[in-house]
Amino acid sequence: MLALLTLTSAFSVADRLVFSILLQDIKAAFSLSDTQLGLLGGAAFSIIYVLAGFPAARLADRSTRRTIVAAAISFWSLMTAACGMATGFWTLFLARTGVGVGEGCSGPSSQSLVADYFTRSELAKAMGFLTIGASMGTAGGLLIGGQLAEMFDWRWAFALMGLPGLVLGAIIYFTMREPVRGRYAPAGTDMGQRPLGETIRNLVTNRVFMGLALGWAVQIMIGYALAFWMAPVMLREFGISTGDVGLYLGLTFFLGGIPGPILGGYVTHWLTLRDERWRAWLPGVVSLGCVAPLAMSLTSDSFGAFLGWFGLAYAIYVASQAGIMSGIQAAVEPANRGFAVAIALFFNNLIGQALSLVVIGAASDALTATYGDSALAIAMFAVCLAAGIASLAIFVWTARQMAPSGYLAKMREG
Repeated sequence: MLALLTLTSAFSVADRLVFSILLQDIKAAFSLSDTQLGLLGGAAFSIIYVLAGFPAARLADRSTRRTIVAAAISFWSLMTAACGMATGFWTLFLARTGVGVGEGCSGPSSQSLVADYFTRSELAKAMGFLTIGASMGTAGGLLIGGQLAEMFDWRWAFALMGLPGLVLGAIIYFTMREPVRGRYAPAGTDMGQRPLGETIRNLVTNRVFMGLALGWAVQIMIGYALAFWMAPVMLREFGISTGDVGLYLGLTFFLGGIPGPILGGYVTHWLTLRDERWRAWLPGVVSLGCVAPLAMSLTSDSFGAFLGWFGLAYAIYVASQAGIMSGIQAAVEPANRGFAVAIALFFNNLIGQALSLVVIGAASDALTATYGDSALAIAMFAVCLAAGIASLAIFVWTARQMAPSGYLAKMREG
């Protein structure tokens, strides 16, 4: 189950971020600005993603989650392929919204499934492995997408990246077993789904959950900046081919993104055995800690140093994800887990993706007259630094809420 959901996550991110390696070709084909590219990468995907996520999450809390995941990956794979048929900004915008519909339906069900397959003591490690999917997808989208663009063109790259997801959807539907909902919940946990209004009130008044969700949304501005804008930065700064950028940057994402989540999951597990508040403290420290090597990367004249420092920054960044994701699942009732993930992803996509990408694109356009090709790197670093500082503050506040909110007592009982 974990392997299949990790692959689903990988396909999700690959189909979402293959757009990044194709940006320069799309920009030239349709004469687009960086602001428009930011809208296509962020708002076109994120707005519909979060709108689809809420009903899908509500369904995930009472229906067969395996079926939801299988249907979701099949739909977004078709819409990824459809991106290759775009004739301009608006047709590409509409195809990207279709990708968002499918991917918005899979996240709540996937994380809820993991929470019912693993005990609370195993959950951080399991979420660490699930996070590998995002790193695999980022690397695969860049590496494979770049090679396909060079072998064929950007339109065929979309088509060939999207269609294999149909096979994975079928495998999930016919082979995955649905676990008993809430089987590792503490004794006496209410397993019934509450009315929608009550569910929303319970979640938005849960200070630990809201702190983790908002901290994650601000922190993931860094992740989307790295995944979406690093390829264009390399193409502009070093003047190398799309295929080479996809190859070298994809391998760097892979080398930094595979050990980071695994190590982060085990470190989170080890630290939370001593103090549960590390589920918030560690992501806060990591969010700001990854900014220093990112600065070294973006100011490097050497291509090798650029990639090396970037790989370190990304490895540090993804080490935070296990603590956040496992903390969210632990902070809410089993019957609310899918909807809780939908709320977290709502903030993630509106703040972390839509806002982050368009702000960076607009800042790059504004700075281009003064800084030329370096404008994009400057804009990206400024947003990442601000996000690192803000997320650290939010996660520290969240850790302070764990005792008075009753979260720590609940974890001891569990």
